[in-house]
Amino acid sequence: MKRIICIFIFSIFLCPANGQKEVDVVIVGGGAGGTSAGIQAARMGASVQIIEKTIWLGGMLTSAGVSAIDGNHKMPSGIWGEFRQKLYDHYGGPKAVATGWVSHTLFEPSVGKSILTEMANHPNLDIVYEASYGNVQKVDGKWLVHYKKDGKSFTTKAAILIDATETGELLPLVGADFRLGMDSKEDTGEKEAPENSNTIVQDLTYVAILKDVGDARSRKGLVKKPKNYNPEEYACACKREEGEMFGSVADCDQMLTYGKLPNKKYMINWPNCGNDFFVNWPELSKVEQEEILKKAKAFTQGFVYYIQNELGYKNLRLADEFPTKDNFPMIPYHREGRRAKGKTFLVVDYLERPYDFQLYKTGIAVGDYPIDHHHDKNPDTPKIEFINIKVPSYSIPMGSLIPEKGDNFLVSDKNISVSNIVNGTTRLQPVVLGIGQAAGTIAAIATKEKKRTSEVSIRKVQQSLLESKAYIMPFIDVAPDDMAFGAIQRVAASGVLKGYGVPYKWANETWFYPKRIVSEFELKNGLLPLYPQLKSEHASGQGVTPTFLAGLLGKIDEKITMETIKEVWSLTGMEIAFSPSAQLDRRTVSILVDKLLNPFDIEVDFDGNFK
Repeated sequence: MKRIICIFIFSIFLCPANGQKEVDVVIVGGGAGGTSAGIQAARMGASVQIIEKTIWLGGMLTSAGVSAIDGNHKMPSGIWGEFRQKLYDHYGGPKAVATGWVSHTLFEPSVGKSILTEMANHPNLDIVYEASYGNVQKVDGKWLVHYKKDGKSFTTKAAILIDATETGELLPLVGADFRLGMDSKEDTGEKEAPENSNTIVQDLTYVAILKDVGDARSRKGLVKKPKNYNPEEYACACKREEGEMFGSVADCDQMLTYGKLPNKKYMINWPNCGNDFFVNWPELSKVEQEEILKKAKAFTQGFVYYIQNELGYKNLRLADEFPTKDNFPMIPYHREGRRAKGKTFLVVDYLERPYDFQLYKTGIAVGDYPIDHHHDKNPDTPKIEFINIKVPSYSIPMGSLIPEKGDNFLVSDKNISVSNIVNGTTRLQPVVLGIGQAAGTIAAIATKEKKRTSEVSIRKVQQSLLESKAYIMPFIDVAPDDMAFGAIQRVAASGVLKGYGVPYKWANETWFYPKRIVSEFELKNGLLPLYPQLKSEHASGQGVTPTFLAGLLGKIDEKITMETIKEVWSLTGMEIAFSPSAQLDRRTVSILVDKLLNPFDIEVDFDGNFK
């Protein structure tokens, strides 16, 4: 009896209480950013838990049905590139997923969910589905997230908390400062911003997935006419005039093939007299939000009814794509939410002219989509031609993921520290996957080194991302499988050699031009901010040669000679034969500078200034 009592007492003190769990990192939200963050942190050795309200991972990619990828086709960065390759493997290659004209990569949401679930299958990663979080608090330096599942209460304790919700739900709960709605010119310094700020957010969309069932006799998948149905609201869906960015739409077949998916399915996420819907959710209570979201879903049901009955496409039926009773997605597609006030604030000027500033040196994710806002359903929105704000492909600074307030708290979805205008491009799926991967990297390094997230080395985060085949610089002409990829990314992030940005249609560009010859003057000017001792060195406009390189780098480190250059040349498998007088291209110079000098080893602060 005494032994039983002793065991009982021993268990009280040493065993965790029922419903409690402790991990290194807890992530609220298993959307695109949260899933990516969880995968990356777990792979880097951290113990991680994701608390997700639905029964799927992926958020907008899957649970919201937005399964046509917007952007980053030529930048298959990290987890996004891995996800896309698995889509290729599943469907049979790139052509098999280029089914609709809006994107190079379209897929069935259920397939995307299965792939993400497979990728997230890691012993360090615990996923709690169908869980609703409640209170979030910090006690003795640790985060406590209280949540409910199956009517039972649970608590997770963690060193680091990541807000990966679709609308930045945790920001007000943890006391972090945030922005919401449209910023004013005074707030951001952006000439394109409205004169006055407001709380207007972008239209959201309840997507629908339809399937072509041919000449079906049953009524399965035909939707009922919703209450208050008005066909006039959809009357111009099949007609769109030619625009600078968006081409004309001549007929209904063209409208539908916009989001054509594999296996005879269609994503209905149509902005032109389609199923976008304005919800002023920042001004509504939770109950009011739920009620108006029902109206948003009914509006999409009306559009499907219009397609089936007014347009005559009764062969297109609501697909059994989602584990819901009505076959609509589990969540709406939110394009915008609360945006944290972070260590850095990414405004459109940094995107338009990246090399006029230093933030590019702190890049941790990349994007190339135009600035695309959806405001057609709210007549009170200030009229701004967002799509005409021209930017090249860009990097997102690490400081945008780290809120000013709240140590060991990160954001990893559409809630990062950017302006309202910039959110129009950073909100897209592959960018958010990259943001999540970076947040997971920051969290894993902070855990391993027992540092606060704000103390983690930017260069260590960037190097870890490069080792995961992720981009930190937005170059479309140097792929991760190029042996020089890491060297080029590091040298460019150090400011030694710069890219050339080109705003271009729906896939903006930044070119590195690896085969272009580097002039002596270009190289010296690129190295000068890091090595001021080069100021008095002469440099002409002719191409850099090994002879010039040995002389210039020897002024920085006397151990660098022609012999050391020859040695690096032979070890790295250069594409051209060694000659002291050979003019060197940007790829070759990047490899040599990276190996001989390693300028990337010089730390930068959140503003991109060298420490």
